[in-house]
Amino acid sequence: MGNREDLLAGAITCLREKGWARTTVRDIAAAAGVSHAAIGYHFGSRESLLTAALIQAIDEWGTEIGDGLTARGAAESYEEFWDETVRSYATHRPMWRATIDALLQTEHNPALRTLLSDGQRQGREGIAAQLLGVEEATVGEENARTIGAVQSALISGVLMQHLLDPETAPTGAEVVAGLRALAALTAAEPPEDARPHTPSPPTRPVDG
Repeated sequence: MGNREDLLAGAITCLREKGWARTTVRDIAAAAGVSHAAIGYHFGSRESLLTAALIQAIDEWGTEIGDGLTARGAAESYEEFWDETVRSYATHRPMWRATIDALLQTEHNPALRTLLSDGQRQGREGIAAQLLGVEEATVGEENARTIGAVQSALISGVLMQHLLDPETAPTGAEVVAGLRALAALTAAEPPEDARPHTPSPPTRPVDG
């Protein structure tokens, strides 16, 4: 690998071991086996390098999880996607902790906020492309802001529950069951058993 690739690999290692806030330039250079100057030359700043490393790690996770989507039917593959996603919250826990750590830093770092916002927009497109089974370049703005954004919100929300209390957090099957129930609630014509029951008015007796 070249210095750039070494730096990305070293930064990913540091993110997993130390998190965002505690990773220093010295840590990254040591993990990558290159000089401090190489970070500025290739990425400009520690934040830019860590952002690129975090996005690469998440992309690798998405590829790992999404490999099974194309091998099954749409409904079955989506359920499998959530099973794998929930399992990954435990197996990739250091990476997810680093993601939350990075988001917290944006409150006082506008430049980092911009970097991560750009990554989030790209992530929405990638998620939509994965679920739709199309090339990312063909994903339109509408699909990115609906399918991509909502799926991203689900991943983040369920992740937070697993990081906080994995014992009571929803399983993959429960996430899918919840989505189906929500879809029924938002349907134009709710199913018969979900419609409110209005009693018929009492009938008046007929004279004679």
